[in-house]
Amino acid sequence: MDLKTASKDIKNNQPAAIYVCYGNEKYRIREFIDFATAQLIEPEHKDFALAQYDLADTPLETVIEEAEEIPFMVPRKLMIVKDSSVLTAGKDTKIEHRIDSLLKYMEHPADYSIIIFWVQGEKLDERKKIVKALKSSSACLLPFQPMGADELLQWLIRHAKKLECECSTTAAEALVQSAGTGLGILAAEMDKLCLHAGKGGTITVEDVHHLVARSTEQNVFALVEQIAAVRLEQALTIFYDLLKQREEPIKIAALIARQFRIMLQVKELAGQNYSQQQMASQLSLHPYVVKLAGEQARKFDSQKLRSILAHLARLDYQMKTGAIDKVLGLEMFLLRLGA
Repeated sequence: MDLKTASKDIKNNQPAAIYVCYGNEKYRIREFIDFATAQLIEPEHKDFALAQYDLADTPLETVIEEAEEIPFMVPRKLMIVKDSSVLTAGKDTKIEHRIDSLLKYMEHPADYSIIIFWVQGEKLDERKKIVKALKSSSACLLPFQPMGADELLQWLIRHAKKLECECSTTAAEALVQSAGTGLGILAAEMDKLCLHAGKGGTITVEDVHHLVARSTEQNVFALVEQIAAVRLEQALTIFYDLLKQREEPIKIAALIARQFRIMLQVKELAGQNYSQQQMASQLSLHPYVVKLAGEQARKFDSQKLRSILAHLARLDYQMKTGAIDKVLGLEMFLLRLGA
């Protein structure tokens, strides 16, 4: 079952007995849990109907006993259970869990209890008997992996609509380029932009540039973007702004090298017919980062990218050994690249 179907079933008051949420996108998992809580539990019932556990300090059998116990003064119970060892490859030596208690419960789950396991890990350990049993049961396993580039932009646009604001794809792209791909940060920045625009307002690219501060990494990305477009003056402006923010030149050089390395890797994987999602998985990067790196990489051939990386490696050595002034070295690199 996918997230859309699971959400629809919950909205129609037909929830599964057990949900297992896992993956890197903790913000989206929290979003799903909040949605399920709001749909399934009346606000006035929360004190008796909502329970939270952490298997790092609570035995699994205690959770199952709670699930089997008839609810008091409420029609159903919702239990949020954090797990970092029972369903993953992680190890927890402090607590002994009776896995058979969950296996037995899965055969006849209580119709008045809903368990949501929040797995603290990227994936489940499919070698474990309990994971195999969950996959073959009526439990709902929901992976929360990084969204694709287009999906991320649509998520931002929907988030703005929830706050009664309009946000174009262009403005959403500008926000990601300024704030990065972390959903928590993006949501907070969108909240700020919507507050500025007001209900019924429209968020513009100018609003994003005016209100959202770029991180060092995003500034370096923008710097490389200007280099790729042979806009040397703008690239130097970003570089001098980074120096004003007291960023260390060696760090700036390392981040520039990282971006060019990603561009080379994406270019080579694209030549092997890897999809955007496959490249993201292979390089452990967000799909949106891969998309933008791919767009930048088209402006260079592979040999040029290798030459730039070799130059940056020499520059790094020279700066660290004092053979060249760090600021002057980077200026010369940018000037030579833009020539």
